[in-house]
Amino acid sequence: MSFGYPYGLWSLLLVLVIGILDLGLRTRRRKKLDRLIPLSLRKKMGQSTSPGANKLRVLFFYTGLLLIGFSLSRPQWGFSWREAQREGLDLMVAVDTSNSMLADDFKPTRMQRAQWGIEELVSELKGDRTGLIAFAGEGVLQCPLTLDYGAFLMNVQDLFPGIVPTGGTNIEAALQKALDSFDEASEADRVILLITDGESHQGDLDSIIKKLREAKVRVFAVGMGTPEGSLIPLDERASGFLKNRDQEVVKSTLDEATLKRIASQTNGLYVRANPRDFGAGELIREGLKPLKRAQLESERVKEMQERYQFFLGAGLLLLFFEAMAPIPAKWAQRRAKG
Repeated sequence: MSFGYPYGLWSLLLVLVIGILDLGLRTRRRKKLDRLIPLSLRKKMGQSTSPGANKLRVLFFYTGLLLIGFSLSRPQWGFSWREAQREGLDLMVAVDTSNSMLADDFKPTRMQRAQWGIEELVSELKGDRTGLIAFAGEGVLQCPLTLDYGAFLMNVQDLFPGIVPTGGTNIEAALQKALDSFDEASEADRVILLITDGESHQGDLDSIIKKLREAKVRVFAVGMGTPEGSLIPLDERASGFLKNRDQEVVKSTLDEATLKRIASQTNGLYVRANPRDFGAGELIREGLKPLKRAQLESERVKEMQERYQFFLGAGLLLLFFEAMAPIPAKWAQRRAKG
């Protein structure tokens, strides 16, 4: 036996607590009544219901509640097989791994906040294939399109600034690598999720935007960082901040204009992240949800048989009997008087 909603079993504990409290109140009331009116006198006065009927009512009532509470957990046994058709789109995630992602205007760093945001986004996906591109001066395929979200997230967690040996920031190279990694035979909408601060110092954006438009690939851009910017700390082995060739401290700022342009010209979406919200909800609601999802391979799915109806019906029947239990006792009293 399995349960479709195991949290429903907590209702049994609630019924047990109510039963214990009810038993305590009944015992207390009976003791007070015994002190006020002796049992022998109460027998001569007669009772509206017999002691046996009262016990039967209590038994019916609590057994009925227990059965109804048990039915809330949706007990299941037995199963059948059915064919399920999966649907999904192709989502290639391109993450900036240049040194600017070490900036701490997003705590602890832009990179760490991006990784958490991707995990949040993937938790909402169902049937969409995901792939991963890491980029700095060039784009590198870290994970091809897959339905294995566990493997995808392992690659996301392994990202760090410097994982791509070529320095710099080349958004064109990242978009080109993502475009080359899509499956041309897929009929699903294709989306590139570009996660960066937008500071691209290399490449020809006009050229890649034209290619994306022709291939009907949308770019959803997430801006990491703040317009005010932040200094770029060096790694843990060295103190201080990153400097350029002229030994000037480098300050990294968010370039929203570039990201908005890419998103707008590819019929995509731009989302500005902040230290508390990556923007996963907006990406799902306004970006991914309306898109076309292709029919993927079908698979056999085991479907458990719901059996809660038996317990729910039995519980309601016992509550009905509990309501009717005093009637036979009254008939018995009338026949005794007659």
